[in-house]
Amino acid sequence: MTKKVKILGMVLDGFTYFSAILTALALFMIMGFVFRNGFSLLSFDLLTKDYHANHYVATLNEDESITFTNPGIDEGYFVERYGIIINDTKNLSGDTIIEVIYVEEYSPFNALNNQNDQIIALEEGMLLSRVTYEEHPTSLTNRGAYSMAEDLNNEDRVIREVMFSTVGGGIRGSLIATLYLIGLTLMIAMPFGILSAVYLNEFAPNNKLTRTIRSFIETLTGVPSIIFGLLGITVFVPITSSLTQANGSNLIAGALTLSVILLPVIIRTTEEALRVVPNEHRFASLALGANHTQTTFKVVLPQALSGILTATFLAIGRIIGESAALIFVLGTAIKDRVSVFESATPLAVHIWSMMTDEPANIALSSTVAIIILSIVLILNIGIKLSVFFWNRKRSVS
Repeated sequence: MTKKVKILGMVLDGFTYFSAILTALALFMIMGFVFRNGFSLLSFDLLTKDYHANHYVATLNEDESITFTNPGIDEGYFVERYGIIINDTKNLSGDTIIEVIYVEEYSPFNALNNQNDQIIALEEGMLLSRVTYEEHPTSLTNRGAYSMAEDLNNEDRVIREVMFSTVGGGIRGSLIATLYLIGLTLMIAMPFGILSAVYLNEFAPNNKLTRTIRSFIETLTGVPSIIFGLLGITVFVPITSSLTQANGSNLIAGALTLSVILLPVIIRTTEEALRVVPNEHRFASLALGANHTQTTFKVVLPQALSGILTATFLAIGRIIGESAALIFVLGTAIKDRVSVFESATPLAVHIWSMMTDEPANIALSSTVAIIILSIVLILNIGIKLSVFFWNRKRSVS
C-alpha cells in the first residue's frame, strides 16, 4: 500500500510539474511571438502620432533656370532637378514608404499649388506617394525611392500632379481613449463595487436573500462580455445621449458597460479581502465604544486595502483587454480626436480593427499588444508599491 501511495504521489507530482511547464512554455511562446513581430515598430512617434494621415494633391510650377547641388547628405537619393532627397523607409505600421528627408529652400516643391489654388509646401518628414507625368508612366511608392528619383531627374518628364501626405499609423487616439476608459470606469465601478462588498460582508444578514444575491453576482462573472455589449448599445448609449451632449456611441456609455462587467470581480475580490480581517479586531473596536459603521470603515476597511488594490488591478487589466463589448458600444472606427462624448477605439479594439484588414497587420498589432502589456506591468508595479508602502506605514504607526 505504501508503494502504491508513493507511485501515485510521483504521478501526481509529475502531472503538476508537466502542467506548470506547459503553461509557462505557452506564455513564453506568446510573448516571444509578440516581441519578435512587434518590437521593431515600437517607437515614441507611434505613441504620439495620429493614425490618419493628411493627404495632399498639388501641381508643380517648374523653373528650368534653377539647378541644385547635393547639400552633402549621404542618405537617400538626391533629385538635382528639384532639390529634394527621398529615401525608402518604413512607416509606423511597418509598410514600405518613400520619405522626404531634405527639401531645398528654393525648390519648386516648396511652392506647390493645391486643388484650391493655395500655396503648400512639401516638408521634410512627409511621405511622397505618387508623381504623375504628362504622357509617361506614374512614379509610385511600390517601385521604391531610387526609381522615383530617376523619373524625377529625367528632363523628358513633365510633372502633372504630386501626391504626398503626413505620417500616419500612430495610436495616440486609441491610447488616450484607453486612459479615458480606465479613469471613467474606475470612477463608476470602484465605489459601487467596494460599498456593495462592504454591505454584503459586514452589514447584510446571512439569509436566503443575501445568498441569492451572491449567487447572481457569481453568475454574472461567467456571462460573455458580448452580452454586456448588447446592454450597452441598447441601454447606456440612449441614456447617455439623452442626458449629455453625446449623440450616439460615446466613451461614457463604454465606461458604464465596462463597469457592469467589472462589478462582480470587484465585489468578490473585496469581499475576500474583508473576510481575512480577523474578527478579534472587530470585537476590540466595538469593545472600545466604536459602533458598527465606525468599526467597518476605520478598522476593517483599511486592513483590507491591499485586497482592494488587487481588485483595482484586476479591473484595470480587464478594462485594457476588453474588446467584444466595446465593439458593440463604441464601434471599430479608429479616431484621432478623442472626447468622452464621442466614440473612440481603445487599444484592444484597435488591434481587432487592424487584424480585420486585408491583409491583417500582424506586426503593428503585436506592437500594440506590447504597449498593452507594458501598461499592465507598470500599473501592477505601481499597485504593489502602493500596497508595500501602505503596509509599512501602518506597521510603523
